[in-house]
Amino acid sequence: MAHPDVLRELVDRHTTLQALAGSGEPGPELRRRLEDTAYTLCVSTGTRTVDRALAEARRRLASAPGPAAPAVPDALSGTAAAAG
Repeated sequence: MAHPDVLRELVDRHTTLQALAGSGEPGPELRRRLEDTAYTLCVSTGTRTVDRALAEARRRLASAPGPAAPAVPDALSGTAAAAG
């Protein structure tokens, strides 16, 4: 099972590439990147179509914790502490 951060990145990338492709005639590089992302989504979710892969990824992300908080320096101790 793919890590939620990986799924989140794949869904975001697919959404962005779809928007770019929909804004005009996509070139071969954009089509290849979109196909590669769709394939990776399918493999990562164990599905066979991009629509099912997106639905499954979103279902998993809905129950996953959000992205990890970045570490920020703790001014008093000089160590890194999670933001939040």
